[in-house]
Amino acid sequence: MSQNSLFDSQAAEHRAKVAPLAVRMRPRTLDEFAGQDHIVGPDSYLRRMIEADALSSLILFGPAGTGKTTLARIIAGSTAAYFEEVSAVTGSVKDLRIAIKNAGDRLALQEQRTILFIDEIHRFSKSQQDALLHAVEDRIVVLIGATTENPYFEVNSPLVSRSRVLELQAIDDDDVRALLLRALKDERGLAGNMQIDDDEALSALALTAGGDARVALTSLELAAQLAEHAPGTENRITLQLVQDVMPSRMLPYDKNGDMHYDVISAFIKSMRGSDADAALYWLARMLHGGEDPKFIARRIFIFASEDIGNADPQALLIADATFRSAEIIGMPECQFNLAQAAAYMALAPKNNAACAGITKALEQIEGGKAGSVPSHLRDRTRPGSEEYGPYLYPHSYPNNWVQQQYLPDGLERGDFYSPGKVGWEARAAERLRKIEDQQSEQTSQQSE
Repeated sequence: MSQNSLFDSQAAEHRAKVAPLAVRMRPRTLDEFAGQDHIVGPDSYLRRMIEADALSSLILFGPAGTGKTTLARIIAGSTAAYFEEVSAVTGSVKDLRIAIKNAGDRLALQEQRTILFIDEIHRFSKSQQDALLHAVEDRIVVLIGATTENPYFEVNSPLVSRSRVLELQAIDDDDVRALLLRALKDERGLAGNMQIDDDEALSALALTAGGDARVALTSLELAAQLAEHAPGTENRITLQLVQDVMPSRMLPYDKNGDMHYDVISAFIKSMRGSDADAALYWLARMLHGGEDPKFIARRIFIFASEDIGNADPQALLIADATFRSAEIIGMPECQFNLAQAAAYMALAPKNNAACAGITKALEQIEGGKAGSVPSHLRDRTRPGSEEYGPYLYPHSYPNNWVQQQYLPDGLERGDFYSPGKVGWEARAAERLRKIEDQQSEQTSQQSE
């Protein structure tokens, strides 16, 4: 062994000793990989491709701490390909071109493929992503891109179309617990020198991680460091130590990313489904993540008309008051106004007849079927209006209603609006139906 090789080996060994626990415990094989059975399970596409050494370009998409970088390294270690990494934060088009040229030379001279790993690929500009296209298409490189953002929105479409997108999910608590137990015993981890006090402390570590393996292992390492120096702990990680290093569950939430849209979607659908508990839970997730309360209040405002409508007209007034509270009061106090409104919207009767009606009417008009205003409804102040047909003034008739044409020729009542069968709307529709029946009966009697 040369002096340089010996030095490099000693340096690598030293770095491994001081590396964070989360780095030391990175899985080395697919069998050590936690969760993601839909991606790395026995019959999964990825495992079959790795075993056949026939990998194509991939984009790994998922929350932080779910193993995207680790999976890329496992893939590299499981194939005969050369592994090269370019940083999307500090890398440039020049760096990509050098990596692609080296990959081309490697393929031509040594018949060895290159895996080009780009972490946080969405941070690359459009021009940087475009610089990858020909190399990916010609298979000069096998691209593995990792991102926390939805690649269908944040990565160039041509690059996505040339890659297989695999979505990683947050690791469930049971898998996180298994990782923690392995770290306690493994030589790369705490090597059995630290004990967990009880199952409650282990569960708390798993719970507070929020599906992020890196957070779980970092918390375990911090708790172990406290236990090592705290008097009376005897190298035992207690529930109190866990709470000291991680006092609250780290639930993922990104106000500008997919989680923002997923959680607000769950919030709206929970209110639509009349589940007040779920609505309050998703509201809490947004507030805990620092979401703008005015954004939430706007969605409630829209929901009041879109999903409740005239089944309960009071909902619109409550939504208006809630939006005002978010504007005037702000957090943290307006969370109570938001909670009241969310619970009200969830429990209110639902009907979207008005929204469905305006959608149908707009489709009719945009389709070029805009009819003329019936003559008896036209403006009476212009010259020649005396030739218009007679307008029947509803207030001059019983119940302030009279039958006459209001729609253009070719359209009939009911083409756009069908009143709901619950709440105020149902009562109003029934009242109008009775009035129509009474007038129809009177007209029939007069004609006899």
